[in-house]
Amino acid sequence: MEMRRAGKSGLSLSRLGLGTMTWGRDTDTHEAADQCRAFIDAGGNFLDTSSTYGDGDSERVIGGLLGTLMQREQVVIATKAGISFPNGIRTVNNSRQSLISELDKSLARLETDYVDIWQIHSWDPNNPLEDTLSALDLAYTSGRARYVGISNFSGWQSARAITIQDSNSAKAPIISHQIEYSLLNRSAEEEVLPCADETEVGVLAWAPLGRGVLTGKYRNGIPSDSRAAAPHFVKHVEPYLHPDSQAIVEAVCAAADGLGFAPLEVALAWVRDTPGITSAIVGARTGAQLRGILKSEEISLPDVVRSALDEVSAL
Repeated sequence: MEMRRAGKSGLSLSRLGLGTMTWGRDTDTHEAADQCRAFIDAGGNFLDTSSTYGDGDSERVIGGLLGTLMQREQVVIATKAGISFPNGIRTVNNSRQSLISELDKSLARLETDYVDIWQIHSWDPNNPLEDTLSALDLAYTSGRARYVGISNFSGWQSARAITIQDSNSAKAPIISHQIEYSLLNRSAEEEVLPCADETEVGVLAWAPLGRGVLTGKYRNGIPSDSRAAAPHFVKHVEPYLHPDSQAIVEAVCAAADGLGFAPLEVALAWVRDTPGITSAIVGARTGAQLRGILKSEEISLPDVVRSALDEVSAL
């Protein structure tokens, strides 16, 4: 699998990343190990997780696989901090105290002394940005994080954070921005991608398959074994089950039929090869599903197909 440099850092990531949001909840340890084995065998090295995934269980599963299925130096592990769900209520707390506490808990669950990329999960309007960034500095200088990044920031928010960190060589440089990006959600093109290009920050695209909708599985309803049928996932999928999205899905499926590919291969290749994208993060419920996704590495889209998809999905 092709490796790409994360911005202007020295860190190289596989152009497909393995998302682990379901690990420890919908994906058990056996299936997680099967996915990890398939991913590494395909040449992948980038695992993405968060302290919130499965209430920490995703990190625990990864920790259990380190040293058995994979060696620590073999993989790039990225995790996130700043979001929690006390009493089921989504809460963002990017204070230095809270973030460092979360990082230490993540390291314990991951059974490692450091993460390769530590990311602020979301913008916090209630805490001073300088306080948040000081947590990145501490993690970086103490060696608990080899690199640091941000996630789900707007264009102006990311520009402000990146430039503050770049203004002083003693501060931790932000090397990556993780943002949602797919044929069903191209809003990152308005500000985030231009900002990343101008500041030389890598872009990690989450939900490149439009939260599963671009696979075509929802064309004729909601399958009982799909994420849209799961109570904890339905709210994430529903926004893309509308007529405008359906037109894009049909275009992807038509392109896939014409090329002899699967719809997910077409949708993923479009994101993966968008200029500025360092890695597209994919998730799967089973090892078999992941192997199907990894087949996208064998294809590239003809320019005429890419142009047609650009047009039908334009903002």
